[in-house]
Amino acid sequence: MGITLYDADGHTCLMFTDLVEEAHGEAVQTNQFLVVDHGHGALIDPGGQMTYSELYLTISRYFPPKQLDYVLASHADPDIVASVGRWLTGSDCRILISSVWARFLPHFCQAGKTAGRIVTIPDVGMHIPLGHSSLVAVPAHFLHSEGNFQFYDPVSKILFSGDLGAAMTGAKAAGTTVTDFDAHTRLMLPFHQRYMSGSRACRLWAAMARSMDIEWIVPQHGPSFRGKHMVARFIDWIDALACGLDLLTQDHYRVPAPAMR
Repeated sequence: MGITLYDADGHTCLMFTDLVEEAHGEAVQTNQFLVVDHGHGALIDPGGQMTYSELYLTISRYFPPKQLDYVLASHADPDIVASVGRWLTGSDCRILISSVWARFLPHFCQAGKTAGRIVTIPDVGMHIPLGHSSLVAVPAHFLHSEGNFQFYDPVSKILFSGDLGAAMTGAKAAGTTVTDFDAHTRLMLPFHQRYMSGSRACRLWAAMARSMDIEWIVPQHGPSFRGKHMVARFIDWIDALACGLDLLTQDHYRVPAPAMR
């Protein structure tokens, strides 16, 4: 079942958290999102092949998948958008993704499947019309992908933050909100140190995020950050984070020693 994040005046945001883990315990837990405004729908980060069938059936309870306007992809990782070919077959949607990754999408599909169906997002981002409203593709480059976007919903004031804010906690925790931020940083830190590119990108993102009216940050993995106070705590944490290139030393670049016989 979907978790309702927002529902008022013809505008609904839903999250789906357990489609991978329940069926395939060996896979990475992922969150998928559906935003509907006055009969128009956008699916955000729909996931890989493991999620497709269950997600298609589940969102059918809330919105006809065939009528999706868009599938929005924050970047091109398999857990984000490997199911793109099946969504192109199962709906009339267009796929929106960074211009950096648009030519990689056909590798997930049969030849010719993406022709005329991909809309590239420029590096500066863009507004995406949806019903009476719009979503905003917000730049988040190198956090962690070279061409990376988050999707902001001005109606609900939710920022769908992709891998930023992720914690590998499993499906049960994914449907919750963070209450003890300091304890939660221990769950986020290993992922962010490895997958985020470096502190420069973090600081630039934090400055942008502080200029936005965000009530809720919802990542692609794990629990979310709800309320102005928790959102501010997360932005401050990212602003001060050392990660990626910041942590590299010569020890990470050494020729391996010969194997012992």
